[in-house]
Amino acid sequence: MDDADEAFGQGRRPTLDGNGDGYDDEYGDDDGRRDAPGAGVAHAGRFWSFRRVPAALTALILLGATGLLLYDIAAVRAGHPAMYWRRALADQLARRPLDELWILVAAGVAALLGLWLLALALTPGLRRLLPMRRESASVRAGLDRDAAELALRDRAMEVSGVRSAQVRLRRSRARVSAAAHFRPLDDVRADLERALGDGIGELGLARRPGLTVRVHRPPKKR
Repeated sequence: MDDADEAFGQGRRPTLDGNGDGYDDEYGDDDGRRDAPGAGVAHAGRFWSFRRVPAALTALILLGATGLLLYDIAAVRAGHPAMYWRRALADQLARRPLDELWILVAAGVAALLGLWLLALALTPGLRRLLPMRRESASVRAGLDRDAAELALRDRAMEVSGVRSAQVRLRRSRARVSAAAHFRPLDDVRADLERALGDGIGELGLARRPGLTVRVHRPPKKR
């Protein structure tokens, strides 16, 4: 038996770094760290969006405004008159009171734009991508919201008596509305809660959402 067969027989796997004897203990590294399923669950936070378009637009606007202002200041320092837009803006701000309508509107727009940029910078985004449980710190997985809603809808349609179902899944709660054309509504609701509870658990989400089920009779045809 060669070294590789002996290592695999002892529950070790080959390494690529060449440290030690070239093999790791099963699910672990040479230093004894373990990464076995169930040994520890890593924190599964939301996925952050890159937001390339807002970042690029903000950078271009700031670059253009800053470059234009620096050019005008350098021109004034060199003995040239200031640009017309800066002289006109300074004159308007010096003569007009600050409680005029257009000044208040401009200030409100600037404040809303700043709040929007702060919200983009401080929130993760990618709300349609639900984080899944992490069994390893080196692996992250996400589930598309539409796919999760479709899976829960298919599970609801398997319940006896359900004619149609609509599922709205959010990070904290799944809302299901189903139409039952036979069987008592309480029985259908109980079966739906049981089936959808199992379905939510099988999605493997990091944060298990709550479940709200509403069952009603379909409208009668006239």
